[in-house]
Amino acid sequence: MEHRIEKIKKQLHSHSYKLTPQREATVRVLLEREDDHLSAEDVYLLVKEKSPEIGLATVYRTLELLSELKIVDKINFGDGVSRYDLRKEGAKHFHHHLVCIECGSVEEIENDLLGEVEQIVENDWGFEVKDHRLTFHGICRQCQKAAAAEKEDVQKAT
Repeated sequence: MEHRIEKIKKQLHSHSYKLTPQREATVRVLLEREDDHLSAEDVYLLVKEKSPEIGLATVYRTLELLSELKIVDKINFGDGVSRYDLRKEGAKHFHHHLVCIECGSVEEIENDLLGEVEQIVENDWGFEVKDHRLTFHGICRQCQKAAAAEKEDVQKAT
């Protein structure tokens, strides 16, 4: 974790920002909960446990700054809530997501599935792609299994 914090500190410095204690507390929460896709309010509540003096506005400003600097990605899964996702070290692109419409679980796909699509867009439309996002909405394995088990139970009962 300390290695990532140092890298983020350097990224901030290269844009003339400092890693203030408030920013560091926010970054630490994001690192500790890297797989959780936290909202600003989630981050705030977790930061507040460690640093009670930090306000919600400070957390919002920090998350927006980190987003502008491409340290975190601001994402929305269609439910009206912005979430923040630390960009993986060395990642050229945002990673993809699988969002279950039944239980709300979110899985990440680290593979870049759109390399060929980017080439087509750049070649055919003369559009220089800088980033992309892909979110699949569907039903996860666990919910599919639960639905199949429920259907089986209903069939047995009749």
